[in-house]
Amino acid sequence: MPIEILMPALSPTMTEGNLVKWHKHEGDQVKAGEVLAEIETDKATMEVEAVDEGKIGKIFVPEGTEHVKVNEVIALLLEEGEAASALDKFKITRAPAPNTAPTTPEKKPELKVVSPQTPPPPTTGGDRVFATPLAKRIAEERGLNLASIPGSGPRGRIIRVDVESAGPAPLITSSDVLTGFEPEYKIVIPSNVRKVIAKRLVEAKSTIPHFYLSVDCHIDVLLRAREQINIRADGAYKLSINDFIIKACGLALQQVPEANSSWINDKVYQYASADVAVAVAIEGGLITPVVRHAETKRLLEISNEMKDLAMRAREGKLKPEEFQGGTFTLSNMGMYGIKDLSAIINPPQSCILAVGAGEKRPVVQKDGALAAATVMTCTLSVDHRVVDGALGAHFLNVFKELIENPVMMVL
Repeated sequence: MPIEILMPALSPTMTEGNLVKWHKHEGDQVKAGEVLAEIETDKATMEVEAVDEGKIGKIFVPEGTEHVKVNEVIALLLEEGEAASALDKFKITRAPAPNTAPTTPEKKPELKVVSPQTPPPPTTGGDRVFATPLAKRIAEERGLNLASIPGSGPRGRIIRVDVESAGPAPLITSSDVLTGFEPEYKIVIPSNVRKVIAKRLVEAKSTIPHFYLSVDCHIDVLLRAREQINIRADGAYKLSINDFIIKACGLALQQVPEANSSWINDKVYQYASADVAVAVAIEGGLITPVVRHAETKRLLEISNEMKDLAMRAREGKLKPEEFQGGTFTLSNMGMYGIKDLSAIINPPQSCILAVGAGEKRPVVQKDGALAAATVMTCTLSVDHRVVDGALGAHFLNVFKELIENPVMMVL
Protein backbone atom coordinates (compact mmCIF):
# COMPACT_ATOMS: atom_id res chain seq x y z
CA MET A 1 0.00 0.00 0.00
CA PRO A 2 1.43 3.44 -0.91
CA ILE A 3 2.95 5.44 1.94
CA GLU A 4 1.58 8.93 2.48
CA ILE A 5 4.16 11.73 2.66
CA LEU A 6 2.67 14.46 4.82
CA MET A 7 3.45 18.13 5.24
CA PRO A 8 5.58 18.02 8.41
CA ALA A 9 5.25 20.27 11.45
CA LEU A 10 8.79 21.65 11.67
CA SER A 11 8.19 23.98 14.60
CA PRO A 12 5.72 24.12 17.50
CA THR A 13 3.96 27.16 16.03
CA MET A 14 3.76 25.90 12.46
CA THR A 15 0.25 25.35 11.06
CA GLU A 16 1.11 25.68 7.39
CA GLY A 17 4.10 26.20 5.15
CA ASN A 18 5.23 26.79 1.58
CA LEU A 19 6.55 23.90 -0.50
CA VAL A 20 9.49 25.70 -2.06
CA LYS A 21 11.16 22.92 -4.04
CA TRP A 22 11.02 19.18 -4.69
CA HIS A 23 14.39 17.41 -4.73
CA LYS A 24 12.70 14.20 -5.87
CA HIS A 25 10.21 13.82 -8.69
CA GLU A 26 7.64 11.23 -9.75
CA GLY A 27 9.39 7.98 -10.62
CA ASP A 28 12.55 8.78 -8.60
CA GLN A 29 13.87 6.21 -6.14
CA VAL A 30 14.11 7.41 -2.55
CA LYS A 31 16.30 6.14 0.29
CA ALA A 32 15.78 6.91 3.95
CA GLY A 33 17.68 10.07 4.89
CA GLU A 34 17.68 11.58 1.40
CA VAL A 35 16.32 15.10 0.99
CA LEU A 36 12.79 15.09 -0.41
CA ALA A 37 11.86 18.76 -0.46
CA GLU A 38 12.51 22.24 0.88
CA ILE A 39 9.78 23.65 3.12
CA GLU A 40 9.48 27.31 4.12
CA THR A 41 7.98 27.48 7.60
CA ASP A 42 7.16 30.29 9.98
CA LYS A 43 10.81 30.15 11.12
CA ALA A 44 13.06 29.34 8.19
CA THR A 45 13.46 27.35 4.99
CA MET A 46 14.49 23.79 5.83
CA GLU A 47 15.14 20.53 4.04
CA VAL A 48 12.85 17.57 4.75
CA GLU A 49 14.40 14.10 4.69
CA ALA A 50 12.71 10.84 3.71
CA VAL A 51 11.83 8.43 6.50
CA ASP A 52 10.87 5.47 4.30
CA GLU A 53 12.31 3.94 1.13
CA GLY A 54 10.58 3.43 -2.20
CA LYS A 55 9.68 5.29 -5.38
CA ILE A 56 7.82 8.58 -5.69
CA GLY A 57 4.51 7.48 -7.19
CA LYS A 58 2.52 10.68 -7.18
CA ILE A 59 3.11 14.31 -6.18
CA PHE A 60 -0.06 16.13 -5.15
CA VAL A 61 1.42 19.49 -4.15
CA PRO A 62 3.72 21.03 -6.77
CA GLU A 63 6.73 23.08 -5.78
CA GLY A 64 6.02 26.74 -5.29
CA THR A 65 2.69 26.03 -3.56
CA GLU A 66 1.97 28.29 -0.58
CA HIS A 67 -0.13 27.75 2.56
CA VAL A 68 0.05 23.95 2.62
CA LYS A 69 -1.54 22.75 5.85
CA VAL A 70 0.42 20.60 8.31
CA ASN A 71 -0.37 16.87 7.88
CA GLU A 72 -1.77 17.42 4.38
CA VAL A 73 -0.74 14.64 1.96
CA ILE A 74 1.81 16.13 -0.42
CA ALA A 75 2.95 12.93 -2.18
CA LEU A 76 2.68 9.14 -2.23
CA LEU A 77 5.59 6.72 -2.00
CA LEU A 78 5.38 3.28 -3.64
CA GLU A 79 7.08 0.56 -1.66
CA GLU A 80 9.57 -1.76 -3.34
CA GLY A 81 7.83 -3.98 -5.87
CA GLU A 82 4.51 -2.15 -5.57
CA ALA A 83 2.71 -1.50 -8.86
CA ALA A 84 1.72 1.97 -9.95
CA SER A 85 -1.91 0.79 -10.12
CA ALA A 86 -1.97 0.99 -6.31
CA LEU A 87 -2.17 4.76 -6.73
CA ASP A 88 -5.52 4.64 -8.52
CA LYS A 89 -7.66 4.56 -5.39
CA PHE A 90 -5.99 7.63 -3.93
CA LYS A 91 -8.01 10.71 -4.89
CA ILE A 92 -6.48 13.43 -2.74
CA THR A 93 -7.31 17.09 -3.07
CA ARG A 94 -5.86 19.98 -1.16
CA ALA A 95 -7.62 20.76 2.09
CA PRO A 96 -9.42 24.11 1.99
CA ALA A 97 -8.06 26.81 4.24
CA PRO A 98 -10.19 27.33 7.35
CA ASN A 99 -12.56 30.28 7.07
CA THR A 100 -11.62 32.63 9.87
CA ALA A 101 -13.05 35.71 8.20
CA PRO A 102 -15.96 37.64 9.75
CA THR A 103 -19.52 37.31 8.46
CA THR A 104 -18.91 40.12 5.98
CA PRO A 105 -15.67 39.15 4.20
CA GLU A 106 -13.03 41.81 4.39
CA LYS A 107 -11.18 42.73 1.23
CA LYS A 108 -7.45 42.76 1.75
CA PRO A 109 -5.69 46.06 1.10
CA GLU A 110 -4.13 46.25 -2.33
CA LEU A 111 -1.36 48.68 -3.14
CA LYS A 112 -1.13 49.77 -6.74
CA VAL A 113 1.95 50.99 -8.56
CA VAL A 114 1.55 54.65 -9.35
CA SER A 115 3.69 57.09 -11.23
CA PRO A 116 4.68 60.53 -9.91
CA GLN A 117 1.88 63.13 -9.71
CA THR A 118 -0.77 60.40 -10.15
CA PRO A 119 -2.73 59.79 -6.94
CA PRO A 120 -4.45 56.41 -6.44
CA PRO A 121 -7.96 56.58 -7.94
CA PRO A 122 -10.78 57.03 -5.43
CA THR A 123 -13.37 54.31 -5.04
CA THR A 124 -17.14 54.54 -4.82
CA GLY A 125 -19.15 53.22 -1.96
CA GLY A 126 -22.54 53.02 -3.70
CA ASP A 127 -24.72 55.28 -5.84
CA ARG A 128 -26.46 57.09 -2.95
CA VAL A 129 -23.65 57.14 -0.41
CA PHE A 130 -21.86 60.44 0.12
CA ALA A 131 -18.27 60.17 1.34
CA THR A 132 -14.98 61.96 0.90
CA PRO A 133 -12.48 60.35 -1.49
CA LEU A 134 -10.17 59.56 1.43
CA ALA A 135 -12.98 57.90 3.38
CA LYS A 136 -13.87 55.81 0.32
CA ARG A 137 -10.28 54.66 -0.12
CA ILE A 138 -9.89 53.68 3.53
CA ALA A 139 -13.22 51.83 3.47
CA GLU A 140 -12.13 49.84 0.42
CA GLU A 141 -8.82 48.90 2.01
CA ARG A 142 -10.55 47.71 5.19
CA GLY A 143 -13.35 45.90 3.39
CA LEU A 144 -16.05 48.10 4.94
CA ASN A 145 -19.48 48.79 3.50
CA LEU A 146 -19.92 52.57 3.33
CA ALA A 147 -23.71 52.19 3.33
CA SER A 148 -23.56 50.87 6.89
CA ILE A 149 -21.43 53.73 8.24
CA PRO A 150 -23.17 56.85 9.60
CA GLY A 151 -21.57 60.10 8.49
CA SER A 152 -20.66 62.94 10.79
CA GLY A 153 -19.58 65.42 8.12
CA PRO A 154 -21.62 68.22 6.56
CA ARG A 155 -25.09 66.95 5.47
CA GLY A 156 -24.23 63.50 6.79
CA ARG A 157 -21.25 63.01 4.56
CA ILE A 158 -18.90 60.17 5.59
CA ILE A 159 -15.45 61.43 6.49
CA ARG A 160 -12.20 59.73 7.45
CA VAL A 161 -12.89 59.56 11.19
CA ASP A 162 -16.22 57.80 10.55
CA VAL A 163 -14.51 55.01 8.59
CA GLU A 164 -11.61 54.65 11.02
CA SER A 165 -14.01 54.21 13.96
CA ALA A 166 -16.24 51.77 12.11
CA GLY A 167 -13.90 48.79 12.02
CA PRO A 168 -10.52 47.39 13.02
CA ALA A 169 -7.61 49.12 11.36
CA PRO A 170 -4.57 47.36 9.94
CA LEU A 171 -1.24 48.45 11.33
CA ILE A 172 -0.47 50.43 8.21
CA THR A 173 -2.61 51.13 5.14
CA SER A 174 -1.63 52.70 1.87
CA SER A 175 -3.77 55.73 2.69
CA ASP A 176 -1.74 56.28 5.85
CA VAL A 177 1.59 56.51 4.07
CA LEU A 178 1.00 57.12 0.35
CA THR A 179 0.13 60.62 -0.82
CA GLY A 180 0.00 59.84 -4.53
CA PHE A 181 3.03 61.99 -5.28
CA GLU A 182 5.68 59.29 -4.70
CA PRO A 183 8.02 58.12 -7.48
CA GLU A 184 7.28 54.83 -9.19
CA TYR A 185 7.78 51.82 -6.93
CA LYS A 186 7.35 48.08 -6.81
CA ILE A 187 5.73 45.98 -4.10
CA VAL A 188 7.88 43.16 -2.72
CA ILE A 189 5.96 40.27 -1.14
CA PRO A 190 7.86 39.21 2.01
CA SER A 191 8.69 35.60 2.70
CA ASN A 192 7.08 33.67 5.55
CA VAL A 193 10.30 34.14 7.52
CA ARG A 194 10.21 37.92 7.11
CA LYS A 195 6.50 38.05 8.01
CA VAL A 196 7.09 36.10 11.22
CA ILE A 197 10.11 38.27 12.10
CA ALA A 198 7.99 41.40 11.59
CA LYS A 199 5.12 40.05 13.68
CA ARG A 200 7.34 38.88 16.53
CA LEU A 201 9.32 42.11 16.67
CA VAL A 202 6.16 44.22 16.83
CA GLU A 203 4.76 41.99 19.57
CA ALA A 204 8.04 42.02 21.49
CA LYS A 205 8.48 45.80 21.33
CA SER A 206 4.80 46.39 22.15
CA THR A 207 4.41 43.96 25.04
CA ILE A 208 7.85 43.76 26.70
CA PRO A 209 8.98 46.73 28.83
CA HIS A 210 12.47 47.18 27.38
CA PHE A 211 15.28 49.14 28.91
CA TYR A 212 18.94 49.27 28.01
CA LEU A 213 22.32 49.17 29.74
CA SER A 214 25.66 49.69 28.00
CA VAL A 215 29.23 48.96 28.97
CA ASP A 216 32.58 49.51 27.22
CA CYS A 217 34.92 46.50 27.26
CA HIS A 218 38.65 46.86 26.62
CA ILE A 219 39.60 43.88 24.45
CA ASP A 220 43.33 44.31 23.76
CA VAL A 221 44.23 41.42 26.11
CA LEU A 222 41.57 39.24 24.47
CA LEU A 223 42.86 40.07 20.99
CA ARG A 224 46.42 39.10 21.97
CA ALA A 225 45.21 35.87 23.59
CA ARG A 226 43.18 34.97 20.50
CA GLU A 227 46.17 35.69 18.24
CA GLN A 228 48.50 33.50 20.31
CA ILE A 229 45.98 30.64 20.42
CA ASN A 230 45.42 30.74 16.66
CA ILE A 231 49.18 30.87 15.97
CA ARG A 232 49.70 27.82 18.18
CA ALA A 233 46.86 26.06 16.35
CA ASP A 234 48.87 26.27 13.11
CA GLY A 235 45.74 26.14 10.95
CA ALA A 236 44.03 23.30 12.82
CA TYR A 237 41.36 25.72 14.01
CA LYS A 238 40.73 29.44 14.30
CA LEU A 239 38.92 31.07 17.18
CA SER A 240 36.85 34.20 16.58
CA ILE A 241 36.07 37.09 18.90
CA ASN A 242 32.47 35.88 18.83
CA ASP A 243 33.53 32.53 20.33
CA PHE A 244 34.92 34.35 23.36
CA ILE A 245 31.77 36.46 23.64
CA ILE A 246 29.51 33.38 23.58
CA LYS A 247 31.63 31.74 26.28
CA ALA A 248 31.56 34.93 28.37
CA CYS A 249 27.77 35.10 28.06
CA GLY A 250 27.45 31.50 29.23
CA LEU A 251 29.72 32.01 32.25
CA ALA A 252 28.09 35.33 33.17
CA LEU A 253 24.64 33.71 33.07
CA GLN A 254 25.95 30.94 35.30
CA GLN A 255 27.17 33.50 37.83
CA VAL A 256 24.02 35.66 37.51
CA PRO A 257 21.31 33.02 36.99
CA GLU A 258 18.49 35.51 37.60
CA ALA A 259 19.25 37.01 34.17
CA ASN A 260 18.84 33.59 32.56
CA SER A 261 15.06 33.73 32.89
CA SER A 262 11.75 34.31 31.13
CA TRP A 263 8.47 35.97 32.10
CA ILE A 264 5.68 33.54 31.13
CA ASN A 265 2.07 33.80 32.36
CA ASP A 266 2.98 35.98 35.34
CA LYS A 267 5.70 33.57 36.46
CA VAL A 268 9.49 33.72 36.16
CA TYR A 269 11.10 30.66 34.60
CA GLN A 270 14.75 30.47 35.64
CA TYR A 271 16.79 28.11 33.45
CA ALA A 272 19.40 25.63 34.62
CA SER A 273 21.76 26.01 31.67
CA ALA A 274 22.91 28.94 29.53
CA ASP A 275 21.65 28.11 26.04
CA VAL A 276 22.92 31.08 24.03
CA ALA A 277 21.09 31.86 20.78
CA VAL A 278 23.33 33.63 18.28
CA ALA A 279 21.81 35.80 15.56
CA VAL A 280 22.91 34.72 12.07
CA ALA A 281 21.96 36.64 8.92
CA ILE A 282 20.35 34.48 6.23
CA GLU A 283 18.70 35.28 2.94
CA GLY A 284 15.45 37.09 3.66
CA GLY A 285 15.98 37.55 7.40
CA LEU A 286 17.85 36.04 10.29
CA ILE A 287 17.81 32.96 12.48
CA THR A 288 19.24 32.24 15.92
CA PRO A 289 20.96 28.84 16.21
CA VAL A 290 21.52 27.87 19.83
CA VAL A 291 24.77 26.87 21.55
CA ARG A 292 23.52 24.66 24.38
CA HIS A 293 25.28 24.68 27.76
CA ALA A 294 27.64 27.44 26.66
CA GLU A 295 28.87 27.77 30.25
CA THR A 296 30.36 24.24 30.24
CA LYS A 297 31.89 24.10 26.76
CA ARG A 298 35.49 24.88 25.90
CA LEU A 299 36.21 27.71 23.48
CA LEU A 300 37.23 25.24 20.78
CA GLU A 301 33.95 23.33 21.17
CA ILE A 302 31.97 26.56 20.88
CA SER A 303 33.99 27.62 17.83
CA ASN A 304 33.47 24.34 15.96
CA GLU A 305 29.80 24.15 16.88
CA MET A 306 29.08 27.75 15.89
CA LYS A 307 30.79 27.39 12.51
CA ASP A 308 28.68 24.30 11.78
CA LEU A 309 25.44 25.91 12.96
CA ALA A 310 26.03 29.11 10.99
CA MET A 311 26.88 27.22 7.80
CA ARG A 312 23.79 25.01 8.01
CA ALA A 313 21.63 28.00 8.97
CA ARG A 314 22.56 29.75 5.70
CA GLU A 315 21.89 26.53 3.80
CA GLY A 316 18.48 26.10 5.46
CA LYS A 317 19.48 22.77 7.00
CA LEU A 318 18.99 23.43 10.72
CA LYS A 319 16.70 21.16 12.70
CA PRO A 320 13.99 22.86 14.81
CA GLU A 321 15.72 21.93 18.06
CA GLU A 322 18.87 23.69 16.83
CA PHE A 323 17.31 27.16 16.61
CA GLN A 324 14.53 27.04 19.22
CA GLY A 325 14.54 27.12 22.99
CA GLY A 326 17.44 29.48 23.64
CA THR A 327 17.50 31.25 27.01
CA PHE A 328 19.54 34.32 26.02
CA THR A 329 20.39 35.92 22.68
CA LEU A 330 23.60 37.44 21.34
CA SER A 331 23.57 39.82 18.36
CA ASN A 332 27.07 40.77 17.20
CA MET A 333 27.18 43.49 14.55
CA GLY A 334 30.88 44.17 14.91
CA MET A 335 31.76 42.48 11.63
CA TYR A 336 29.62 45.10 9.87
CA GLY A 337 31.52 47.98 11.46
CA ILE A 338 28.61 49.01 13.70
CA LYS A 339 29.91 50.88 16.75
CA ASP A 340 26.95 50.24 19.06
CA LEU A 341 23.33 49.21 18.82
CA SER A 342 20.28 48.29 20.88
CA ALA A 343 18.46 45.07 20.00
CA ILE A 344 14.85 43.94 20.47
CA ILE A 345 14.34 41.06 22.91
CA ASN A 346 13.53 37.65 21.45
CA PRO A 347 10.52 36.45 23.52
CA PRO A 348 10.10 34.68 25.83
CA GLN A 349 13.71 35.45 26.76
CA SER A 350 14.37 38.40 29.05
CA CYS A 351 17.76 39.55 27.69
CA ILE A 352 19.59 40.13 24.44
CA LEU A 353 23.17 41.40 24.25
CA ALA A 354 24.05 43.61 21.27
CA VAL A 355 27.79 43.86 20.54
CA GLY A 356 29.47 46.50 18.42
CA ALA A 357 32.83 46.59 16.68
CA GLY A 358 36.09 46.86 18.59
CA GLU A 359 37.77 50.12 17.70
CA LYS A 360 40.73 52.16 18.87
CA ARG A 361 39.63 54.93 21.25
CA PRO A 362 41.45 57.29 23.60
CA VAL A 363 41.04 56.20 27.21
CA VAL A 364 42.17 57.66 30.52
CA GLN A 365 44.28 55.21 32.54
CA LYS A 366 44.23 54.85 36.32
CA ASP A 367 47.22 57.20 36.65
CA GLY A 368 45.40 59.84 34.62
CA ALA A 369 47.51 59.36 31.50
CA LEU A 370 45.82 59.27 28.10
CA ALA A 371 46.33 56.11 26.05
CA ALA A 372 44.82 54.24 23.10
CA ALA A 373 42.81 51.07 23.70
CA THR A 374 40.61 48.78 21.63
CA VAL A 375 37.11 49.26 23.02
CA MET A 376 33.98 47.22 22.29
CA THR A 377 30.59 48.65 23.31
CA CYS A 378 28.04 46.10 24.49
CA THR A 379 24.38 46.96 25.16
CA LEU A 380 22.07 44.71 27.14
CA SER A 381 18.34 44.97 26.37
CA VAL A 382 16.32 43.58 29.26
CA ASP A 383 12.73 42.79 30.15
CA HIS A 384 12.10 44.99 33.19
CA ARG A 385 9.55 42.49 34.52
CA VAL A 386 12.38 40.02 35.10
CA VAL A 387 15.61 41.99 35.25
CA ASP A 388 15.87 45.33 37.01
CA GLY A 389 18.67 47.87 36.65
CA ALA A 390 20.88 46.53 39.44
CA LEU A 391 20.64 42.96 38.20
CA GLY A 392 21.35 43.96 34.61
CA ALA A 393 24.35 45.99 35.74
CA HIS A 394 25.62 43.03 37.75
CA PHE A 395 25.42 40.78 34.69
CA LEU A 396 27.25 43.31 32.51
CA ASN A 397 30.00 43.79 35.11
CA VAL A 398 30.59 40.03 35.26
CA PHE A 399 30.59 39.84 31.45
CA LYS A 400 33.04 42.76 31.19
CA GLU A 401 35.39 41.14 33.73
CA LEU A 402 35.45 37.94 31.67
CA ILE A 403 36.02 39.73 28.36
CA GLU A 404 38.84 41.87 29.77
CA ASN A 405 40.44 38.86 31.52
CA PRO A 406 39.99 36.02 29.02
CA VAL A 407 42.20 33.66 31.05
CA MET A 408 39.19 33.32 33.37
CA MET A 409 37.31 31.59 30.57
CA VAL A 410 39.73 28.67 30.42
CA LEU A 411 39.87 27.92 34.15
